[in-house]
Parts: sequence; C-alpha cells; structure tokens
Amino acid sequence: MMMRSLILLSQLFFYLLLLLYSQLTSSSSSAPLCSQDQSFALLQFKQLFSFSNDVSFNCDEVGLHSYPRMESWKEGTDCCSWDGVTCDRMKGDVIGLDLSCSWLNGTIPFNSSLFLLPHLQWLNLASNNFNYSSIPSRFGQFARLKHLDLSHSMFSGKVPLEISHLSQLASLDLSDYNSYLKLEASVVKRLVQNLTKLRELHLENVEMSSISLSSFMNLSSALTSITLNNCLLRGKLPDHIFRLPNLRELILTDNPELTWSFPMVNWSTPQRYLDVSRTIYSGELPKSIGKMKFIQHLFMSECKFNGSIPAWLGNLTQLIDLDLSINNFSGEMPSSISNLFVLSYFDLRSNNIQGALPIWLGNLTRVTEIFFVTNNFTGQIPSSLSNLKDLTFLGLRYNNIGGRIPNCFANLTKLTAIHLSYNQLTGQFAEFQFSDSLEFLSLDNNRLYGSIPKSISNLVNLSFLDMSSNDLNGTVDFNMFKKLKTLLYLNFRANLLHGVLPVPPSSMRNFLISNNRLSGEIPSSICNVTSIEIFDISYNNLSGTIPSCLGNFSNSLVVMDLRRNNFYGTMPETFAEGNTLRTLVFNGNQLEGLLPKSLVNCKYLEVLDIGNNKVNDSFPYWLEDLPVLQVLILRSNKFNGQLDNFKTKSSFSLMRIIDLSHNEFSGSLPTNFFKGLKAIKTTKESEGEVKYMEQGYYQDSVIVAMKGQSFVLERILTIFTTIDLSSNKFNGKIPEVIGMLNFLRGLNLSHNRLINWPYSIIFGPFVCT
Repeated sequence: MMMRSLILLSQLFFYLLLLLYSQLTSSSSSAPLCSQDQSFALLQFKQLFSFSNDVSFNCDEVGLHSYPRMESWKEGTDCCSWDGVTCDRMKGDVIGLDLSCSWLNGTIPFNSSLFLLPHLQWLNLASNNFNYSSIPSRFGQFARLKHLDLSHSMFSGKVPLEISHLSQLASLDLSDYNSYLKLEASVVKRLVQNLTKLRELHLENVEMSSISLSSFMNLSSALTSITLNNCLLRGKLPDHIFRLPNLRELILTDNPELTWSFPMVNWSTPQRYLDVSRTIYSGELPKSIGKMKFIQHLFMSECKFNGSIPAWLGNLTQLIDLDLSINNFSGEMPSSISNLFVLSYFDLRSNNIQGALPIWLGNLTRVTEIFFVTNNFTGQIPSSLSNLKDLTFLGLRYNNIGGRIPNCFANLTKLTAIHLSYNQLTGQFAEFQFSDSLEFLSLDNNRLYGSIPKSISNLVNLSFLDMSSNDLNGTVDFNMFKKLKTLLYLNFRANLLHGVLPVPPSSMRNFLISNNRLSGEIPSSICNVTSIEIFDISYNNLSGTIPSCLGNFSNSLVVMDLRRNNFYGTMPETFAEGNTLRTLVFNGNQLEGLLPKSLVNCKYLEVLDIGNNKVNDSFPYWLEDLPVLQVLILRSNKFNGQLDNFKTKSSFSLMRIIDLSHNEFSGSLPTNFFKGLKAIKTTKESEGEVKYMEQGYYQDSVIVAMKGQSFVLERILTIFTTIDLSSNKFNGKIPEVIGMLNFLRGLNLSHNRLINWPYSIIFGPFVCT
C-alpha cells in the first residue's frame, strides 16, 4: 500500500512540474506550433505500440486514471495540443512527454524516433509494458533531461552506463514490481559521480547485489528521497546516507542481508519518512533515533531488535506511523507513548510485550489502526478505548487478555474490524455492544458462553463473524441474520450448539459449524445458497439422507465436509461438469451403494475421503482421470475385486496418501499402480518452508494408521506420504517397485496373504507394518 502511494505521489509530482512550467512560459501572444520534424517523430514513436488496458492495471489500483493518451495524436494537428505532450511556449519545442498509465504495449528500439526529441526535460513512461526489453542506451543522449521515470514498465536487463550521462537529472525512477533490472557497480559509481543535482532516486526492486555499499558515500547532498527496497543490498551501509542534509525520505526495506547503524554524534536530520523493515540491526533500539525530531513515519519491522521499548520514543511527537512489529521487544509499553498525540498507525505485533493494556491508550485520540497481535498482554480491555473515535482497526489476537467484552466499542462509529481471538475472554455473551460500522469480528478461541446474541442482527455491514471454539449453547436462529446482506464468512465450529441445521443467508461463502451437537436432516433449502465455497458440517449428530442437489448446488463450492455424522442412503449421484470441488469428505457415516462416477467431473479434486461407510463397489479406476488428486481414503467399506486395471503410465501421479485398508480387495498387488506414484518418488522434504493442505479458512485433516495406532492429522503436511493396504485379501509376492518409493514414510500391508518382502522395503526409510 505504501509503494502504491509512492507511485501516486510520483505521478502527481511529474504532472505538477509540467503544469507549472506551462504556466510560467505562457504568454498572451499565440504560441508557436510544434515543429514538423518533432511532430513526425512523435507519430513514428506511436507506431511502435499497441494499446491494452490490462498493462496499466496498477494505475487504477492506486487511483490513477489509465487511458491511451496517444489516441489524441493525429497527423495534421499541433502536437503541442496532444495529450501527454508539453511544449516550450516560446519556441514550440517538445520538452515534456508524459505517457504514464497509457496502455503502451511494445518495445523501444535503439533507432526509435523518440531519440529525435533533443529538447526533452521531462520523460515519464511509467506503468506500461515494454515486454522485458532492455533500456536503450540512447536515453543517455537527452542532455537536458531533468526528470526520468521508467518505473513499473517491464524493462529488464542491465541498466546502461549512458544513464549516468544525464547530469541535469533531478529525479530518476527505475522501480518495478519484480527484479527485472540490474544495476552494476560501475554504473552506480558513475551515477553517484555525475548526477550531482539529483533530488529523488527510486530503485525499488532493481537488483544491486554486486554493489559495494561504499559507492553510496558520495551521494548528492541535494537528495530528498531515496528508495532502495528489495535491491539485494549486502553488507554494512555507511552512515553517510543518514547524514544527507536534505534527506526527507529513506526506504531500505526488504534487504535481508543489509546491516546499518545511525550516526551517534554530531547528527541532526530533517527526515520525515524512514523504513528499514526486514534489514539487520540486532540489539536495542538505537538512541540516536531520538534525534529524529521531524520523523513522521517510522517503520522498523523485522529487524531483530530486542530489549524494552525505550521511553524516549515518546519524544518523537510528530509520529503518524510507528511500526516495531516482528521483533523481540519485551517488557511493558512506556507511558511516554501517550505523548504521541498525532499517531495514527501503531503496530507492535509479534513481540513479547507484557503487562496490562494501559489506560493511557485512550489518549491516542488520532489513532486509526492498532496492531498488538501475538504478544503477552494481560488484564482487561480498558474502557478508555472509547475515546478513540477515529479507530477503524483493533488487533489483539493471540494475547492473554481476560475479563468480559467491554461496552467501550458502541460509540466507535468508524470501527470496521475487531480481532479478539485466542485470548482468555470470559463471561456470558451479552447483547452485542458494537457500532453498525463493524465489518469484521473475530471472537474465536476464548472462554465465552451463552447463546448467540440476537443483537447481532444490528451489525448490518458485517461480512466476517468467527465465534468458534468457545462454549456457545442454544440453537442457531438464522432469522437474526436476515438483515446481514453482506455476510460472507460464518464460523461457529467447536461449540455446544444444538437443534437443527440452520440454512445460512444466500450471500454466504464460508459456512463452518462443525463439532457441535446439531441433529435432524440437511434441509433441501440449503441448495439455495448458491455462492457457498466452504461447507463444513462435520462432527455433529445429523442424520437422514444427503439431498441429491448437494452435488451441484454451487458452482463455487470448493470444500464439502460431512464426516462423522449419521447420514445413510447413497451419495449424491450428480457432480456437475466444471465444478471447483477441491475437498470432498463423507467419512464416518452409513452411506452405501456405489461411488458416483460423476466424481470424474471434479477435475480440481485433491482430497477424496469416503472412509468408514458401507460403500459396495469395485475399485474406481476412473479416478485416474482426476489430475490433482493427492489424498484417497476408501478404508473400512465394502470395496472388492482385484486391482489389475491401472494405466501403465502416471496413474495417480500426485497421490501421496492412499488408504484402501479394511476392505475386500483381492489378488496380487498392482505393479503399475505403484509405478505411477511419482509424487512419492520425488517429494523432497528439505526444500522450502513447511506447507499444509488447506483452502482459505478450512484446513484438511485425515485419520491415518501407523504401527497399529490410528491418529488424526489435524493438518496435512504437503510432504507427508503413506500407503495403507492392510486388512484385505491380497496375496502373492510384494512388488519390488515399492522399494523405489523413496519418500514413502508409512507402509502398511499387514493382515493380507503376502509373501517375500524385498530387502529394499525391509531396509527402506519408511515405517512398515
């Protein structure tokens, strides 16, 4: 969001410069027309591009109007009147070209007619698509250029040395959303030497890993703004950069191998904006920050700071944004923070701040967002928060805050989001005391009890409500939700609710009410909720047959979990073509009949679990046509017959968890089946971060058996692999190909009639039973 604002400011700055110049050079006499050669050069330049609105999408996201400016460029008209073109009012020379957000799609060749405009002083080509082409070296011939903006335009390759020839430059922006451009040490050295008039330098995402940081020792003293985030800078940054006398803004974020330190003596700075997030400092917050008397925006997230938050921070009374998140701060917040009367954004998340939430928080009357998530705050929520009339976001998740939910939120008419989950809040639910401005409310994982307050119907703008993992009881009356036309997410899982299954509002996208005591049947009217994506009613006492419409009632359905109820009859017969189902779970019911072949239409299905039912069928070979199936649970049914009809290549190539145990399969073990399990052959456990199978707010889980013990995987690691074929009627030799499943972690072939265990299995890396 911050960088989008920078884009907006940069574009506005460029426009204002052009407007100011036009006003200064205007006269009462008629201005000369654009010269014919420059007009022709511009028309030739236009021919290089096609126009596509999607290439300037980032402009619309930050509030800038994008449109094809070149469409106004017509032969036979004065080019000085063309959109994006600015001329010298005295001579008619083209001196400014603003084609930012202009839908340009193409490249600029070395011999482009653009370079026939020698009088250019302003050139802005930002937010277009130059298709990963290189920046032509001929940009360096614009000797009069003062402002050059090539940002977010899909240039790539090395920045040419000739850019350093632009000695009149006051602003240079080569930023992009990804690291397509690279600045080499020799070019940086020349830029620093020659661009002595530079006031703004923006190089976001420009790869600079080979740069010696001593290159920054001689930066122009005229610089007011420097952006070097995510440049792969390495080593110790000279403190000279902090001493630049006119520097107002410095952004160094996302350089995880960059270290720095502030000057300790003889230092004062006019800086207003500093972001060193995700760089390396370590140690306590440096005292020299206290000398930044003009600082308004201070971002120091994820820098490995430790110790307590110093009291002298309260002296930085101009602070509007303060971000100290994801560090190792401990102790209590100093009361001097209450002096920050203009503070708007306050972020201390993911530290180890202790003590009660202070009453003086109510003094921060300008604050709009508070992020105290994942700390060790205790005590109760102070009623003084009622003074925070501008508050829009309150994040207190993952703390140890106790007591009741206070009434202090009722008059906070701008408050849109409250996160109080994973605390120790207690007491019976009273009627909700929240403003109807609220859109997001999470109260899950506390100790709240009682029935669902009827006053919830007053929260007419609510889109997200999570009250899971409490002790709510009573029934769910969805009449109270009728007014909530924008409600998309509702989570009541893991409570003590009883009665019949309620039908959620038609707007609902995510409906989770598992692990309760609901009874009765699934009402067929549930199929009117056609926008639902996650439908989880597992672990209840529901019974009856499953409505046939559940197979195709929502084109958006991604998860349907009906496990551990008492449903009987058959599964829905029809799963429509083009559906988006990813997880389908019927485990632990009394379903019988055949496995519906229309499941072959579920091309996005990753998890299919129908274990512990009474399904009587042969093996569903047609499941091989599901390209992303990873988990298949058929255990404890009445499947029968031989497994001898698998394809010879790539059967179930992504499958990682297979449980066919406790059925009546017979014959020899299928060699082709094991050959096709490519994911179990090639999964690399050491690569990348730990990942789990999940879908939005739903986490996949499964019951597996290893060493004779069954246990629930509440979350499924994407690298977990197991095969369970136990308790069937398989016979004959065990195929040696199983030993080639290098990343198999569990194998259960017990209670069959198998012989000749290969050495590759006996001495393999997995657990065998």
